[in-house]
Amino acid sequence: MKIFPRILALLAIPILALSPLGYADAVDRPAAVYAVPPAELAPIALLVDLNSGQELMARDADRRFVPASITKVMTLFVAFELMDSGKLSPDMIFTMRPETYAEWHNKGSRMFLPRDVRVSVDDLLIGIASVSANDGSVVLAEGAAGSVDIWIQQMNAKARELGMGNSHFGTPNGWMDEGRTYTSARDLVTLARAMITRHPEKYARYIGRKGFVYNGYAQRNHDPMIGVVEGADGMKTGYTNEAGYGYLGTAMRDGRRLVMVVAASNNGRDRKIAARELIEWGFSRFEARSLFSAGAIVGTADVQNGMRSEVALVAPAAIKATFPAGRQGPVKLTIHYEGPLEAPIRQGERIAQLEIEVDGLPPSRVPLVTAAAVEKAGVWRRLVNGLMGIFA
Repeated sequence: MKIFPRILALLAIPILALSPLGYADAVDRPAAVYAVPPAELAPIALLVDLNSGQELMARDADRRFVPASITKVMTLFVAFELMDSGKLSPDMIFTMRPETYAEWHNKGSRMFLPRDVRVSVDDLLIGIASVSANDGSVVLAEGAAGSVDIWIQQMNAKARELGMGNSHFGTPNGWMDEGRTYTSARDLVTLARAMITRHPEKYARYIGRKGFVYNGYAQRNHDPMIGVVEGADGMKTGYTNEAGYGYLGTAMRDGRRLVMVVAASNNGRDRKIAARELIEWGFSRFEARSLFSAGAIVGTADVQNGMRSEVALVAPAAIKATFPAGRQGPVKLTIHYEGPLEAPIRQGERIAQLEIEVDGLPPSRVPLVTAAAVEKAGVWRRLVNGLMGIFA
């Protein structure tokens, strides 16, 4: 198979300056004040505009580190995938095993599950997402998969499926395991993108709560951005002595979502400052411009042995390009796919990517899907297509 790059155009898109949006302790700060947090605050950092896929800032983005409780994002993602497949539902009830209670009832952050409790999947997911429940993560893993080991296998299978090449999971909750659990900032952004785009309704229900009351215990979410940074719905913090302080977070303003990772910070204050500064820098220093609306035809791909010789490619969601605020310039768009495609082809099949190139930023790619199905041609039609190819 060959890669077929197809350059669409160099589009000149005018850019307007942004009005900065400050967080609670820095309202109305001018955009020039926001800066990329120094490495002393966040040795590992990555900021991505989810609408365009463009990386706005990266520091050691592929360096492996211990995620601690950020691991629970993968546990939530696996649960969401199982719910979509009908293998798990929010109203299912799982029971805390005596052995699980003995190990986890008093270990780290927890939702205070009582011995022998019968608890719903819905409550477990809320507890994991909002108060980082170590006990809830293990009860969910055992109840949904039969054992923690089988659950971990599913976590690693999903990591491979998503292309998280620098990640491996050894626990469902990120508890210290001598470094067997590791990830990278770029892999975490990949995971966040999959969670948000594949499961928007579940994401909205379980992510971003300010706290959780369960078994008589009221606990608050320790996310450094929820309720403080405009548009933030957070995602997950992590801390152990082994890992230091890390954070996978996201915020959305005016339909534009930024996802960020800061990791290996020395303390919670450094992590909080780095997270807030980086997200505000991203919103104030960059602006997104629309390229294609959801469902718009972006280009075509050649088809072999089909009832048609090409198929239209459409945007499955709105596609935007991100530019430094106040800068005008062209954007280069190129369609990439392995082809020619072989019929039959299903409608909505992800078979191509749109590469977006803006001066000063690394190129990014977003998926394109087929606008219609293409049936496999019969012998006569294939003969006609062959003759047309000869004389074209």
